[in-house]
Amino acid sequence: MVGKWHLGFYKRGCLPTQRGFDTFFGSLLGSGDYYSHYKCEGPGMCGYDLYEGEEAAWEQDRGLYSTVMLTRKAIGILANHNPRRQPLFLYLAYQAVHSPLQVPARYLERYKGIPNLHRRKYAAMVSCLDEAVHNLTLALKRYGYYDNTVIVYSSDNGGQPLAGGSNWPLRGSKATYWEGGIRAVGFVHSPLLVNKGTKCRSLVHITDWFPTLVTLGEGTLDEDLSLDGYDVWEAISEGRPSPRKDILHNIDPIYIKAKNGSWKAGYGLWNTAIRAALRVGHWKLLTGVPGYSDWVPPQTFSNQRLTNRWHNERVYWDRGNSIWLFNITADPYERVDLSQRYPHIVKKMLIRLAQYNKTAVPVRYPAKDLRSNPQYNGGVWGPWYKDEREEQEEDEKYNNLFTNHLLKRRWKKKSKNRKLKRKMMSGLAPGHLECQIGAMGTRIHLALDHKTQGMPSTRRRIIEDQILMSLRRAESPLPEGLDMIHKHSVVHLSAVVSPPGLLSPLPPPPPMKPLVLRHSSFAT
Repeated sequence: MVGKWHLGFYKRGCLPTQRGFDTFFGSLLGSGDYYSHYKCEGPGMCGYDLYEGEEAAWEQDRGLYSTVMLTRKAIGILANHNPRRQPLFLYLAYQAVHSPLQVPARYLERYKGIPNLHRRKYAAMVSCLDEAVHNLTLALKRYGYYDNTVIVYSSDNGGQPLAGGSNWPLRGSKATYWEGGIRAVGFVHSPLLVNKGTKCRSLVHITDWFPTLVTLGEGTLDEDLSLDGYDVWEAISEGRPSPRKDILHNIDPIYIKAKNGSWKAGYGLWNTAIRAALRVGHWKLLTGVPGYSDWVPPQTFSNQRLTNRWHNERVYWDRGNSIWLFNITADPYERVDLSQRYPHIVKKMLIRLAQYNKTAVPVRYPAKDLRSNPQYNGGVWGPWYKDEREEQEEDEKYNNLFTNHLLKRRWKKKSKNRKLKRKMMSGLAPGHLECQIGAMGTRIHLALDHKTQGMPSTRRRIIEDQILMSLRRAESPLPEGLDMIHKHSVVHLSAVVSPPGLLSPLPPPPPMKPLVLRHSSFAT
């Protein structure tokens, strides 16, 4: 998969590579900066959002415009795959066209004639996207995929007029249940199509792509999967009737309830205060609050506010409604409400809606979790939740790694010390050696007048150990205080190095103040 995931990531089990994709490169959120790939969800909630697999793709980031970057990645996958050996499914989810409206200047230059800035940027972003799809198609041909490939171009929702989009002459906008919010542009392109250059007016839902593409790729589906989708390839390729007869657009029990909605308005079959939309054949039923319901023309030639446009229709006459019925085939613009004229159709569709609702999974919409803040995750948007089992496994994994690391460090340290000891013992020549040892806690500081210039601390500690070991081997009485290091005592010792490296202690000098090692003592 390449591109925008936007299907959740609160735990690692929700990431693309945990949900069926072999590889993933792209973003987890629904939007972000097209160049820096950063996204802010509010003050103090900003983070980086570009992934390779399950880790942040810092090293992959070259500051490229998102559409260009994702296209290059997809073409790279095509170039490194052999279509003759193994089939390939590539899901390429572009960030464009989506807010924030950003586009390279060379595309913006083409649309100087559009005075509305949002619409101008939107048009430029679409041109860049068109170019990307063209380049991807050329790559399919170059690397031997094209003759046996099906290209599905689809979108997830209608446009947002306030951000340069247009659904005219359809009603409503993005995030609404009107046709302007749920209809989207799409096409299928392939040498395998039987009827080319035709329009498919059958019912097709996004859930139909899974069984359609699996069957087309000669895969198999278990009969007990109970899929929501249908294989619609014959409807698309040959113009045959679609096996799909209805589409449940949505049932949203936690959305704002319609003030005038009630069970009575729903004939005792459905509470019309609940937001829902259902399509059965030619008919479409809406209940509750479908969302922004105006017809908004394209804002191509004006910078005026939408409310001041003479042809921007404001809907007042149906604001007290909580149920609508339209014949979408005859009235795709949803201008004529037929709910009062055909109550028997309304009742049938309400029964169907209630049947769907019985199969619904309870809504889980938790409050915002502060642990999701990228500042707690290395500045990156990513998984933050762990259940008890995952936390225990991670703790065990960390403890094992930490233990192995400590053991490895200790082994290396012992090995290094043994080598240094041999080196020191071979390098110490007999002669006079005067030592002053200041012991603070368990750390011993040693000042030597014997080749101490540039001596590392590890080497000094080895000399200390050799002195103590030599004293013990000689069965000589230890100088007073030498066995009281743990009591923060201070010891002053003078000794003579005698062959073969055996140190004989001399009487300790008069008491002195604790030795403070100066920089010159062990200068490098």
